[in-house]
Amino acid sequence: MRKNKVKEMMKAGKPVINGWLQIPSTVSAEVMAHQGWDSLTIDMQHGLVDYTNALPMLQTISSTEVTPLARVNWNEPGQIMKILDAGCYGIICPMVSNKQEAERFVQACMYPPRGYRSFGPVRGLIYGGSDYAKYANDEMLKLAMIETKESLEKLDEIMSTSGVDGIYIGPADLSLAIGEEPGFDKAESTKAYSEILRILEHAKKNNIFAGIHNGTPEYAQKMIDKGFNFVTIGADQRALSAGAKAVVEKMKGSSKKEDSKAY
Repeated sequence: MRKNKVKEMMKAGKPVINGWLQIPSTVSAEVMAHQGWDSLTIDMQHGLVDYTNALPMLQTISSTEVTPLARVNWNEPGQIMKILDAGCYGIICPMVSNKQEAERFVQACMYPPRGYRSFGPVRGLIYGGSDYAKYANDEMLKLAMIETKESLEKLDEIMSTSGVDGIYIGPADLSLAIGEEPGFDKAESTKAYSEILRILEHAKKNNIFAGIHNGTPEYAQKMIDKGFNFVTIGADQRALSAGAKAVVEKMKGSSKKEDSKAY
């Protein structure tokens, strides 16, 4: 079976630089896939992508060495299983708040006896290989998002759940959960920043991977230096808008800067 490059990199102590796809297009996915990202995550939660968009996007990404991942819109077994069957090599699951929810997430990603994933990896066999069923449980990356008030109170029980490979921090929802303004690249003076470091500390203690969404490369590098294994910078939509805005500002002489608080 094809090895999961992302898992191998993190096990070897190498940080993973992850791109984010919100635009439902094989063209933008192809452009992103040729820019040198280690992995690309198709955002099926806050992006504009549904399954019929995601499938051809996965096919496009698979023409490169980039590892294809997906963030599902909820901890829903049917959606998780279907996108894995389509050849996705890892799942980022939002709003995982306790051990029971972590177990449900993990088990939806794994075949019996370790889980209850139904067998039928139509495209998974093509992308992963003919021995997919034998090794898929170990190769699929499973990242639980820590972003609710309850999850902050139950970090160890979530992180110690068998099969959870790591956690992923959504700073915007995390900020909302603790009464702060949503956004990325939280300042060191904020409570959200303190919580981010506390979550990282617990991930290290439980010997699992830690990922976080960032707004800028500079902040992502800061998070790598702090010990995060997996960093996402912005998204295709933000890259497109930022690039276009820079051109227009240069031509019109405007220099107004506005940071996005969305993915």
